[in-house]
Amino acid sequence: MDLQGNQTLDQEPRTDFGGTEDRRENSRFPLREEVKYKMLHPRSRPMSGAGKTLNIGSGGILFTTEQQLPVGFTVELSVDWPAMLDGTCALKFVAVGQVIRSEQQRAAVRIDKYQFKTRGVLARAAGG
Repeated sequence: MDLQGNQTLDQEPRTDFGGTEDRRENSRFPLREEVKYKMLHPRSRPMSGAGKTLNIGSGGILFTTEQQLPVGFTVELSVDWPAMLDGTCALKFVAVGQVIRSEQQRAAVRIDKYQFKTRGVLARAAGG
């Protein structure tokens, strides 16, 4: 509880992979969007795929995968962002980071760098 007696979101320990206690300092937000991933490690066989984001925060992203990703390898992620720039221009969130946990059909990536890119301006309805 906070000083005003309100219940706070972080009162109970959160769990993540395998029921272990979540010790992240950054908040995560549930976000279910399409994600495309591509491994960038020079010595690995080319690996890419698609999935859905499960949650995202300033420090990382959890998403579903088509196969188990190798821990420690660098991956590029591309997410169609749900918000639009000026209400007309679709955005894409592009991040590069390290796979820090991986299971058969999902992975967690620590974001090292990211940027928002435009996907294009939506056409306005005729007469509007």
